Amino acid sequence: MSKKYFGVFSYLFQSYYLNRGAFMAINYEQTFSEIPLAQTNLDAYWLPFTSNRQFKDNPRIIVSAEECYYYDADGRKIFDAMSGLWCSGFGHNRPEIAEAVNQQLLNLDYAPAFQFAHPLAIQLANRVKEITPKGLDQVFFTNSGSESVDTALKMARAYWRAKGQPEKSRLISRAKGYHGANYGGTSVGGIEPNRAPYGELMPADHLPHTLLPQNAFSRGLPENGIELADVLEELIDSHGASHIAAVIVEPFSGSAGVIIPPEGYLQRLRQICDHHDILLIFDEVISGFGRTGASFGADFFGVVPDIMCLAKGLTNGAVPMGAVVASKMIYETFMNANTPDHMIEFPHGYTYSGHPVACAAGLAAMDIFEKEKLTDKAKELAPHFEGLIHGLKGVKYITDIRNIGLAGALQIEPVSDDPVRRPFEIALACWEKGLYVRWAGDTICMSPLFISEKDQLDEAFNILSDCLSRMV
Repeated sequence: MSKKYFGVFSYLFQSYYLNRGAFMAINYEQTFSEIPLAQTNLDAYWLPFTSNRQFKDNPRIIVSAEECYYYDADGRKIFDAMSGLWCSGFGHNRPEIAEAVNQQLLNLDYAPAFQFAHPLAIQLANRVKEITPKGLDQVFFTNSGSESVDTALKMARAYWRAKGQPEKSRLISRAKGYHGANYGGTSVGGIEPNRAPYGELMPADHLPHTLLPQNAFSRGLPENGIELADVLEELIDSHGASHIAAVIVEPFSGSAGVIIPPEGYLQRLRQICDHHDILLIFDEVISGFGRTGASFGADFFGVVPDIMCLAKGLTNGAVPMGAVVASKMIYETFMNANTPDHMIEFPHGYTYSGHPVACAAGLAAMDIFEKEKLTDKAKELAPHFEGLIHGLKGVKYITDIRNIGLAGALQIEPVSDDPVRRPFEIALACWEKGLYVRWAGDTICMSPLFISEKDQLDEAFNILSDCLSRMV
């Protein structure tokens, strides 16, 4: 097929409609034939986090998905080794979620989130409370991980003001951390290319990352680097604990290439924050809902934060949704403010916070997550994944391999002074052979679906190995 044209293809949509208490399946089929993909057709679409010029010269169009596979415009079957973008670990096109969404659209398509509530938001908040670690009890809904992070940052700063300590406003994060693309998340984010185009942002300090040469090719948690947590003490000495609102970190850094903290590192951060009365925020947008082989990174590492940011797996990626889960201590500080009852305690939120359709998707996704024991499935599959990814040690251009649960990354030797080109070429070669992996900076990342079978992973790594061997 010419890169300027789609070939002839068709796909089938199935919807479910409620009719007097019973679902009636209706099939819709639409056939597309020789639809031009001329540059003028593509120009209107400005793709996010994408080299738009390259994409529009050679577009990669996904038209459908099922279980662990995508299908492109040529009808090719492509194994999804990234769970979409870390978000669809329960399997693509789950009919339970589709049915719940369709039913909700026929019952309540939208309800105002300000000053009113609807039953599904209340139900989902309680489900999230039940699943998250004990002590995280108050659920505030957003529409994405980026919004969850910005909400958590505002919540942390407003919390200290509500306690009569407005000077506690400074934020600390970590180098190579990713906290979304909104203003606050970009400010605390530690991936320099994501910050550089925007000049000076909101001030934030960054702890050093834990990607150390002596930890290269570690399986799971590396041994070296716990002392890097003590740099937080230096920042506290510099600014004064009375000026620091919160520390925000990912339990493991996903978008920067699966950078895993060493044994005891997060426990040490928790101890320092407790000692100096500083809030600890976990960005669990990637690590939440089973990715580590535990329900949350907090469970895996045995560290409970004061605030947790969620998204992605909350709806299995089917509908945009996020959440911030805070401790009762934080919530009650707002509720105990010396203001009239009709006054808003936390003036923050979004038009689509707790959207009814998103809540329906979230409740269905949580049913799947719990009933199918997907955390256990991820934990059972993780050793096989670990063996496969570390089996690539010694393959040319791989300078490090890292893994945790069902997440892993290959560090790739750069071409001259361009660290992105070779991962880009590897990922596109995999795509052509029926495998979707993600290139991010100088890494190839993988985060397979929890429902993947071992033989599917075997085939995926055969393709990856073959593509690596052909690189020059």
